[in-house]
Amino acid sequence: MKRRNLLQSGALVLLFGAHHLVRGATIVAVRIWPAPEYSRVTIESDIALKARQFLIDSPPRLAVDIEGLELNASLRELIAKVADADPNIAGIRVAQNTPGVVRLVLDLKQTIAPQVFTLTPVAAYRHRLVFDLYPTHAIDPLEALIAEHIKENATASPSTDPLGELISQHKQKALAKRDSKAIVTAARSAPGPDALANWQVDFNSAKKTMAPTATTPPPVTSAAPSTNRLIIIALDPGHGGEDPGAIGPGGTYEKDVVLRLAHRMRDRINATTINGNTMRAFLTRDADFFVPLHVRVQKAQRVQADLFISIHADAFYTPRPQGASVFALSQGGASSTAARWMAAKENKADQIGGLNVATQDAQVKRALFDMSTTAQINDSLKLGSAMLGEIGRVGKLHKPQVEQAGFAVLKAPDIPSVLVEAAFISNPEEEAKLNSNAYQDQLADALMRGIQGYFSKNPPLARNRTV
Repeated sequence: MKRRNLLQSGALVLLFGAHHLVRGATIVAVRIWPAPEYSRVTIESDIALKARQFLIDSPPRLAVDIEGLELNASLRELIAKVADADPNIAGIRVAQNTPGVVRLVLDLKQTIAPQVFTLTPVAAYRHRLVFDLYPTHAIDPLEALIAEHIKENATASPSTDPLGELISQHKQKALAKRDSKAIVTAARSAPGPDALANWQVDFNSAKKTMAPTATTPPPVTSAAPSTNRLIIIALDPGHGGEDPGAIGPGGTYEKDVVLRLAHRMRDRINATTINGNTMRAFLTRDADFFVPLHVRVQKAQRVQADLFISIHADAFYTPRPQGASVFALSQGGASSTAARWMAAKENKADQIGGLNVATQDAQVKRALFDMSTTAQINDSLKLGSAMLGEIGRVGKLHKPQVEQAGFAVLKAPDIPSVLVEAAFISNPEEEAKLNSNAYQDQLADALMRGIQGYFSKNPPLARNRTV
């Protein structure tokens, strides 16, 4: 009898202990990162969360059931965090679906392809449940650049004949051959105010009417006047979104200061021509959102960029180091211990920013990172030297030569690529400089002069940019 009572008492103790051990997750923070490319919703908690999602088409919305949660004020904060300007999320509703299960419903502004995944603790973050909402109809960045260029030309040089005899001939030939590429070429040289609208109509019409047909050799014609050669500079503001980058002693985020610098550079690039050819800046991120390293490279390749410039603000364990640095890729070892350390730190951005590893194709990723060529590195060193010389005129240099290491973001095999560490944000004096509009203007001017100096000795190669 005593033994039975003892066993029953032990069972009660175990049950009582288990009741106190099993508990719901505590929400640490909720965040929303809106952007045209995708919107991200993050729920950070002290323990891992499990979720099931259901996509509903009409009206478009995403329902997510999160296990191990009770509805609380932290989750309700998501409702107020949705911005009117968010291009993907119209609103969020949250309710207790069943005991221990909270249902989130994201009302969407357009059809999306959702990715829902979890991230284990890293850096300052605990467990994260992430919803990435990608529009099913993504914007073509190269088409957007060309369209912007056409619109500006039309505004700057209005024509009495909006189509023009030459453009009309080009478009007629292109439509006759069902050649969408020729239509784009014709539109890119169009001076009239209606060029963009006509190009879009004709380009879409050509795509609809294209069909396999018997081909005959085209008649020999005289060469058409050359079209405007767009020189595209890919600017890559480091970090963003969930990844703040380095944080200065005064609380300055690297991701914020490098984005402001990229905007200044964009203004200067868009106002510059090289030998009569228009320059255009393309930003891998134009707002505060996370972009994986390999996607930054792919974006530059998608727009057929002539140069790739990744912009960062250095940090170290102590506040003493100072000065700017420029890095190029190395196929072998790093040029210094500091360069190796810097590359390893920057290459961790995907872990901190939150990469959905399940969506990555390992073979494609390996191929991308193994295709770096000697020619690309040589051109990158020339670009880096030109920029470093100009930066030295407005501020201190950490090293007087371009350093090399295995930066993942510099591995586009066909684009000269450099990474600029504008200053040490961990140094209080340089943190103040990075927050100064005057210094940012000086630095943007110096980087612009470096780009121009590089092109003066290395004219851009011919490219056939088509949509």
